[in-house]
Formats: sequence, C-alpha cells, structure tokens
Amino acid sequence: MELQNKRIPDSEFYKVREEILTQWPTGKDVDLQEAIEFHKSLPDHKIFSKKLIDAKNKGTTLIQPRAGVALIRDQIELLTYLQDKGEADLLPTTIDSYTRQNRYEEAENGIRESFKERRSMLNGFPAVNHGVSGCRQLIQSLNTPIQVRHGTPDARLLTEITYAGGFTSYEGGGISYNLPYAKNVPMERTIRDWQYVDRLTGIYEEAGVSINREPYGPLTGTLVPPCVSHAVAIIEALLAAEQGVKNITVGYGQCGNLVQDVAAIRTLEELTDEYMIKNGHTDVIITTVFHQWMGGFPQDEAKAFGVISWGSATAALSKATKVIVKTPHEAAGVPTMEANAQGLRCTKQLITMLADQECTAANLEEEKEVIRRETRSILDKCFELGNGDIAIGSVRAVQAGVIDIPFAPSRFNAGKMLPARDNVGAIRILDPGNMPLPKDMLDFNRARIEERARVEKRKASFQMVIDDVYAISKGRLVGRPQSMR
Repeated sequence: MELQNKRIPDSEFYKVREEILTQWPTGKDVDLQEAIEFHKSLPDHKIFSKKLIDAKNKGTTLIQPRAGVALIRDQIELLTYLQDKGEADLLPTTIDSYTRQNRYEEAENGIRESFKERRSMLNGFPAVNHGVSGCRQLIQSLNTPIQVRHGTPDARLLTEITYAGGFTSYEGGGISYNLPYAKNVPMERTIRDWQYVDRLTGIYEEAGVSINREPYGPLTGTLVPPCVSHAVAIIEALLAAEQGVKNITVGYGQCGNLVQDVAAIRTLEELTDEYMIKNGHTDVIITTVFHQWMGGFPQDEAKAFGVISWGSATAALSKATKVIVKTPHEAAGVPTMEANAQGLRCTKQLITMLADQECTAANLEEEKEVIRRETRSILDKCFELGNGDIAIGSVRAVQAGVIDIPFAPSRFNAGKMLPARDNVGAIRILDPGNMPLPKDMLDFNRARIEERARVEKRKASFQMVIDDVYAISKGRLVGRPQSMR
C-alpha cells in the first residue's frame, strides 16, 4: 500500500504480522488473544495509562528514570531498587543497541557473555531474545508500571513481544526514532513500520487494553528549538491516533531557559489537543513528558546535581505529567543503580517542594505565542505538502528541509537550520534553512541573537552554536566567549 495516513486494513496488517513474528524464534510465543487477557488481569497500579491519567487530573508530576541491563534477574534487581530506593513513580526498560538494530544473534551473544562475565555486557535489556516469558517476569516482579524505551527504526517485533509480555507503555515514532538515530533509513520506511506499531496498539485498545504511546521528544537532544520538537511530536501523535491509539504522551527536552521550557511544555499539550481535534481525534488523552537536560554534563558530581535540580524545578513549574530523570554520573557513562536512585530522589524532593508553586513570569505568554506560531507554521506546511495527508507531508517536509533537526545523523535530514541561544539562554534560530517561519518570527529570532552578539561584542555566527553545545558541561547555559567567563 502507498504511504498515507490511513488505518492499516486488517487483511494487510495480519499478513505482514505473520512475517514479523518469524524474524526471531521468540516470535512464535506471541498469542494476541492470550496477551490481551494477561493485560486485563493486571491491577490498575501496574498500568501506565491509568497512572498518567490520574496524575494529569491531579496536576502532579511523576518521576521516571532510564535503565536497562542484559539479564532478567539483574533487570528485576535494578528496577526493584529504583522503585523502592529511588521512589520512582514509573519505571523503564531501556533496550540494548543490538536489538535496536534488529541484530538479535549478537544480542544473544551478549546474553551469553553477560552470564559468563557475571555483569551486563549489553547496554540495555534484549527483550526480543528474552521473549514473552522473560518480559512477564519483569511485569510480575514489580509493583510499578513499566515502559519500553529504545531507539529502533524498525521496532515491530520488539513491540509484539513486549506488548505480549505485559508492558503498558511504548516509546518512539517514525521520525523521532529515525532521523536522530539512523543514517541511511528512508523516512517512508520508518513511518510505515511505526504505523504497524500504532495499529497493533490500536488493536489492543479496541480489545479494552489501553497501552500508552510516547513519541520521543528530545530528538538529538542538543539545541533543538521547541517548534521543531513540537512539530515532530504532534505529527507522530496524529499518525498514532489514526491507527487507533487513544493514550499519547508528547515530549520535550529541556533547553535550559526557565520561561521557554515552561512555555514549551504548556503549549505542547495545547497544540497537540488543537491538531487532534482539528483532525477528528476527539477522544485521545494527551499527557506530557519533560526530559531533563540531554546534553553534556559537568564532570563534578555536585554540579551535575545542580543540572538535575534545575530540570526537576522546571518540570514541576511547567506541570508536566512526568519527567525523565538523569543521574549525577551522566558524564562518566552508564550510571550505577545507586546514582540513578540519587537522581530520582533529588528530583522527587524538588517536585514535592514546588508542587504548589506557579510560574507566572510576565514574558511567559509572549514565549508561548512564539512557540505556537512557529510550530503551526511548520505543521501547516507539512499538511500542505501532503495535500492534507500528514504521513506523506512529513516525508516531503523532511526532503524539503521544512522539518530540519539540528545535528541529526540521517542523510535524509537537511541539516541547514542552525540554532543558538539568545542573551538569556532561550534557544532561537540563527539560520532557518528552509523552515517556513513567518518573516516577523525570523526577525524576532534574529533580533534576540543579535542582542546577545552586542553584549558579547562579537558577530552572530556558527561559533556561538559550538560554544552553546559545550556550555552546560562547563558550568554555564549560554556559551559566552572566554573573556566574559
């Protein structure tokens, strides 16, 4: 079938499904009807969507780490520690890199080596290899909802096995798990593959099992303007809703400027609801996730806690439904479970302290309006390019540079748009490339960057971009010249 934003017909879906389940031996253990019954047997406190809806209704912010190791027993130990000692409200299972690339034989070797070495030789949990029964051991051992987090362009088999295993939330999408993660995968392919993921989610939904879906918000995680990540999140949400998904969490990665970040989270939910209703999806529940700082971290642990605390405060003041928590060991590589729990407790403390406070800065509404207008200009152009079909339009938008993700490795990404911070640390657009922003918005972005240039007594240039990329790891938000530090 040609790419289009239409629900996959059952006959086509189940024909493709037969092939998907043969890609690794554990696929034969997937029984859709039995899996649906297993989900229905789960208590409410293990179901992601129910916990998110409750948090949204109460206006509270839930905390969730990232974590994954090779062996089932070790993953259970890790998640139990984060649940009990880290006070996590929601849990992850981060998938290993081999599985993300559909290299299951190498993942199997990693499992064997992990048994041999008595430590994880993979950077995540190889769910496909462990199969349905292995996944269920996690679900049955924990008292907290667990989400699959990964980075896989073709995640169809992974979805089948983890859904059958009882996971109640699933991250990713056809744009956000392609352009930032892969170099040579065509957009048409990943959108089709993720339509399969969303249709499977829709089938569970129609059977009375609501599985939460979460587009990956931060993209490359470095200087991504809110309008770019918002546009991608909303497109992936629309694609998911068309396949029958009813519970969607749209995400955003912290940029560092409090006003811009709060405005971004608040407009993200608002704009997603707006485009959902505009496209006929009136029964989809939208929640938000705020990702703590995704760029370089300070080597010093105390300074790293400062970065985590700032992200925690921003998440609380923005009223995000949940926050993805970092650790004080980010600069050193894979964190210990103790460091992961420290990051969680630090975040929980800040969330609790700020739960009843409001962010009422005078310039917040201006920033929200900037994000609204920039995001709409991108999304409306995507619909125009697709003649009303957002699946087609998003592919053409990437080809045309209308969607242009900074620093993405994909050869299909234009890579012409350049972001830089303004004088107060908000991310602005230095060079729009082919992004279709209105002239007054382009003038606004340029004026804010020129204001910084005057203060720093230098020209607005690519050097600012470089300086901003490394700023946080050096203890600052804005990449100032050496003479100003």
